[in-house]
Amino acid sequence: MPPGMDALARLKYTVSFRAVEMPMPITFYYGSGSPYSWRVWLALEHKSIPFELKLLSFGAGDHLKPEFLAINPRHKVPALVDEGFAIYESAAIVDYLEDAYPFHPLLPRELRARATARRMIREADGYLAEALERMVAQILFTPKEQWDDAVIDAARGSFAEELGRFESMLTGDWFAGELGAVDYTIFPLIALARRMELRRPQLDWNCALGPKLAAWIERFQALPVCSKTWPPHWKS
Repeated sequence: MPPGMDALARLKYTVSFRAVEMPMPITFYYGSGSPYSWRVWLALEHKSIPFELKLLSFGAGDHLKPEFLAINPRHKVPALVDEGFAIYESAAIVDYLEDAYPFHPLLPRELRARATARRMIREADGYLAEALERMVAQILFTPKEQWDDAVIDAARGSFAEELGRFESMLTGDWFAGELGAVDYTIFPLIALARRMELRRPQLDWNCALGPKLAAWIERFQALPVCSKTWPPHWKS
């Protein structure tokens, strides 16, 4: 503390110092295994932002409780509250974090590289995730005896086709030059698709992954942030 301060000045200095050193943590609501929640968790860790993790139990109906509906009336994860400001939809959350906490960037700074990164994120959300959701609806949320093989096979084909597109987009170690939001969007989607092989081995993603994507997955899985954020219920 600087010398020569009176009591009031010392108090103001202490409060200001603590506000900088100990910011109020963000509250992050997520679901284990949700690729959209995982994307946000990766972004928070990437930026080293203090946050409180709130795991919601869908079986217990946590997502339908009034206190959560006040945060996200669509009763889905992820959602985030930052000093009273609530935001949901994973891509919007990541954009908010990038703007509100500009250190450790998630997107390139150069205009056209940033636009390209955002385009790849939109493609992943619009095409890769759409095919994944069709498989999830069948394999994870429909009893096995009621699976529609034609629906699953068509969704698997669409997902594999998109993997081929993203294989061609990967020109270096990471999708946008540096590790960031594009990688954090795509990896959880592929990880969940591969996880579903435990229930339906015929998905056989190894034959659908090109050499660049396969190497990228290995690099990503070796990152400390990957093991730190791995879905808790996948570890058992």
